[in-house]
This record gives sequence, structure tokens and C-alpha cells, in this order.
Amino acid sequence: MEFSELVQAIQTLNAEDAFRPRLNQEQWRTIGPYFTQHEIRSGDLLIKQGDTDRSMYLLGRGTLQVFMTGGPPGSNRVAILRAGSIVGEPGLFIDGPRTANVEAMTPCIVWALRGPRLEELSQRSPGLALELIRAAGGVMACRMRAAMQKQLPVS
Repeated sequence: MEFSELVQAIQTLNAEDAFRPRLNQEQWRTIGPYFTQHEIRSGDLLIKQGDTDRSMYLLGRGTLQVFMTGGPPGSNRVAILRAGSIVGEPGLFIDGPRTANVEAMTPCIVWALRGPRLEELSQRSPGLALELIRAAGGVMACRMRAAMQKQLPVS
């Protein structure tokens, strides 16, 4: 999968919590090399609740489900994510444990941005790094607001 296909999925995703960085095509080309592509098999965990890592992922192809272990019955499934979605974005902001599991419902292609690569991008192109962080923070705020409205735990 080409990075340009991911950009198209991001730009066309119609979701309330869509990742919307204000980047032009040239800026997308600049940040593309900072991401690594990974294929995930159906049923595999991309993120395990409780693990720690400083990565966020952009879903290029496939469907992911976000769910939590423990908690009251019926509160386990948090979201279903489609191509163009961002997941794991809190990992860019904190070094704490992951609050949910993310599992591939279908075969998926994800693009990872690891903390050290974001730091490298921030040294070379601070404006682009800032825009990625701003857009990821916007997604987090939207999801936190939705969780509070559903009275789900926010951590």
C-alpha cells in the first residue's frame, strides 16, 4: 500500500473523531518516511491494554475494534475503526499504560509513528510535527468528550 492511499483514506473518512491535520500534499510527502507500514492479520492485537509504548497508528486498510477488559458488562467495546482512522494517539503524549486493546477485525494495514521518529521529525520540521500533535490531540479531545457523554471511564 502506498502512503498516498493512506492520505486519501484520512482525507475522505467521514467520522466525528476523524484525524484532520492541516497538511498539503507536499507536507504529507515530507512526513511519510517517518511512518512504518505493518500488516496485521485478522484477530491479532495491535495494541494490548496495559502495555506501554509511544506509538500512534493510522489505519490504511481494514477494520479495527477497540475494547477494554474488565469493567461493567456491556462496556467492553469502545469503537470500531475504519480506514483513515487514528488509534493509539495517547501514546504520543504520555508514557503510561494503554487503556484499551485494539484488535484487527479484518486483515489490516497500519502505518506507525513511533515516539523517537516523531522527535526526529520535530527537530527537522517542527511545524509539521506540531500539526500532527495538534490533530492527534483533537481526536483525543473528541473521543474523551464522547466517552464522558456515554459515562465510560476516562483514563
